[in-house]
Amino acid sequence: MLARTLIAVAAVLALSFSTECSQAQYYGNGTPYYRQTYSYGQPYTYGYSSVARSAVPVSRSYEPNTIIISTSQRRLYYITDNGQAISYGIGVGRAGFAWSGVTRVSAKRKWPGWTPPAQMRRRQPGLPSYMRGGIDNPLGARALYLGSTLYRIHGSNEPHTIGQAVSSGCFRMTNEDVIDLYNRVRVGTKVIVQ
Repeated sequence: MLARTLIAVAAVLALSFSTECSQAQYYGNGTPYYRQTYSYGQPYTYGYSSVARSAVPVSRSYEPNTIIISTSQRRLYYITDNGQAISYGIGVGRAGFAWSGVTRVSAKRKWPGWTPPAQMRRRQPGLPSYMRGGIDNPLGARALYLGSTLYRIHGSNEPHTIGQAVSSGCFRMTNEDVIDLYNRVRVGTKVIVQ
């Protein structure tokens, strides 16, 4: 009897602990997102892209520590070694904002602040002139800056947009995925946008 009571109490405690640590909620399309706390000290929202992160073989020979972005597939591939890559779902530039080329990661930032460019503020007059890094910032948990451009590979406070063409040219990832990529990539990493 005592053993059953202890098991029941342990089950209730485990359930309440997991509920406090991670609350699943759902967007209108049924995609889950979760509130978590990370090193920034505040909870943030991350979600799952329509295609989960996975290890995949690569048919061409790319140098390890290279990022290949396929805007048509809406996938980012981080080349590891032995003909393998990690594939991530991404959001890409909407019509008129997509681009291609070769550049390098010029900087990395955790919880970056955001200064919307003047042309973006003209298109969207309600944008602030500057937004401090944090859970509400559109750049999300991490950002990889691309060359001397205004473009970045970054997290998002709108994980439901991953897999869509909605940005002004940047590449969006879920915060969970961008943290994973950030921890693998170094400044100087080659980025090929196709």
